[in-house]
Amino acid sequence: MKKTLLYSLAAFVGLSFMSCSGDYDDWMAPQHNDQDSAITIPGFTASAAGDVNLANPGTDVKVFSLSTATLPEGAQLGHTRVVLTPTDEAAAYTLPQELDATNEGTIDSTALQTAVVKAYGKRPSARPFKAHVYSDVVANGQALFVDAGEISVNVSPKAPFISKAYYIVGDFNSWSLNETSLPNYKFSRSDKDVYEDPIFTFTLTTTGTNQCWKIIPQENIDANNLWAQGVLGTAKDGDISDAGTLVTDNPQAGKIVDAGTYVITLNMIDYTYSVVRADSYYMVGGVYGWNAEAASKLAFYNEGGSKASITTQWTGDANLKIWNRANINNWNLAWGSVTDGETAAEGDLVNSGANAFVCPEKGAYYTLTIDMSSKKYSWTKLDNQEPQAFSHVSIIGGFNDWKADVDMTQTAPHNWYLRHKFTAATEMKFRADHEWTTSWGGQTAALADMIYCAAAGGDNLNIPAGTYDIYFNDITGQFMFVAVN
Repeated sequence: MKKTLLYSLAAFVGLSFMSCSGDYDDWMAPQHNDQDSAITIPGFTASAAGDVNLANPGTDVKVFSLSTATLPEGAQLGHTRVVLTPTDEAAAYTLPQELDATNEGTIDSTALQTAVVKAYGKRPSARPFKAHVYSDVVANGQALFVDAGEISVNVSPKAPFISKAYYIVGDFNSWSLNETSLPNYKFSRSDKDVYEDPIFTFTLTTTGTNQCWKIIPQENIDANNLWAQGVLGTAKDGDISDAGTLVTDNPQAGKIVDAGTYVITLNMIDYTYSVVRADSYYMVGGVYGWNAEAASKLAFYNEGGSKASITTQWTGDANLKIWNRANINNWNLAWGSVTDGETAAEGDLVNSGANAFVCPEKGAYYTLTIDMSSKKYSWTKLDNQEPQAFSHVSIIGGFNDWKADVDMTQTAPHNWYLRHKFTAATEMKFRADHEWTTSWGGQTAALADMIYCAAAGGDNLNIPAGTYDIYFNDITGQFMFVAVN
C-alpha cells in the first residue's frame, strides 16, 4: 500500500477534535495497524455487498459499503481503494492487486475483470478474494490513512461461450461433415480447460481456388444439426482477410483465395481468427532441372507465415518457376513473373500465365525471398561470394547411435536433400564431411506438417518419429522437415 497520505494522529486530533467530547472519545485512542502505517477507527468499517458477477464490463459494480456514522461533523472521505488477494490455492502465487474504488463501494468492472483474470484466468466461475479496504479521512486539510477492514468477496469474470471442440466446413469438403469425416476436420488444442487455453488450430490444405469456410461447434454435431445456432463465420460474405472477428449472428463465409496449406487459428476468448499460409514451396528451373522430381528435392526454407527463401549460386540459365507442394508438376498452377525472363531485383508473382524469372546476375550467389501473401519476390546478393564448400553434408543422431552418417544429396550449390524415416522420436544434427569440425543444430519450431528453423545454432534437434523430406542449406543454416504421408 502506498504511503502517500500519512499524517500524525496528534495533528489530526489536535486540529479536528480538541473541543469534542462524548461521541468522539474513542477517536482519542485509535488502534494502529502495522501494515503501511494505516490506523483503524472504531465503527469505521467495510461490509461486503455480496457476490459480484461481471456480466457487463465497462460499468461500475457494487463490492462493499462503508460505515461512516462514526465520522465527526466536517470530516470527509477522500480516496478509497481496495487490495485484492486471491484465496484459492489455484492463484496462490498471484500478488495482491490494488484497485481504485468509490466511497460508495463501487469498482470499475473492467479493472475488476482484469484483476480476476490475472489471478485466476478467464473461466466464468466465482473466484474468491480477500478485499482489504483503505480510505483517506480528511478534516481541516489534514488526513489520516485509515484501514476499514477486510471482507470476503466472490467475483465471476465475464467470458464468452466456448465449445469443447470445433470443426471446419466448406467448399473443400462439400459443406458436409459425417461420422467418418469428422476427425479429419476437427481443430486441435491442448488438454487444458478451454477458458485457460482458448486457442484452437487446424491445418487446411486446399487444391482449389476461392475456397469458402465456416466453423461448426461440437453442440451442433451432437444435435445432428450442422446449421443450428452457434455456427461461426465472418461478418462479410467472402471475406478474404487473413485475420478478423468471428460472429454467430448471421455468420457469413470466409474465403481462402489461393490453393495451398494454411494454419487457421481461433482465439475463442476474443472470438477472433487468423489464416496464415504455411506451405512448402519448391523451385523448378535451370539450376537443377525443369521437372517434378528435381523440384521436389529443392525447397524454399519457410521463415514463418507467408515468407520463404532459398540461397544458392544461380548456375545455368538461372531461371525458375515455383510450385507449392500440393501442385508439383501442375504447370497451370506454377508461380512466376508477369514478363518472361524478368531480371529485376523484385517483382510480382502470378500463377495465371506465369513466366520464368531470372536471377539478376547469373553465376552469383543470391537469396531469393518470396512472400505468398503479398505475391512478391525479391533478390538479395550475398556479401560473401566464396562460401565454404563441403564434399558431404549428413545427418547423425540418436537414431543411429551417433555413429553412422546418413549422407544427403546436393541438389543445388549448398542445398542438400534427403528422405528419411525415423522410427522413434530422436535427437540429431547436421554435420559436414563426416566430422564434428562443422556441424549445425538449432531450436526446432513446428508449423503445419513442417519442422523448421531459420537460424540454426548448436543445439541438438528434436525430431518426432515419422518419414520426412529433409532440406538443409549449409550457407544459411536453414533447414526444413516436411512430413511425408
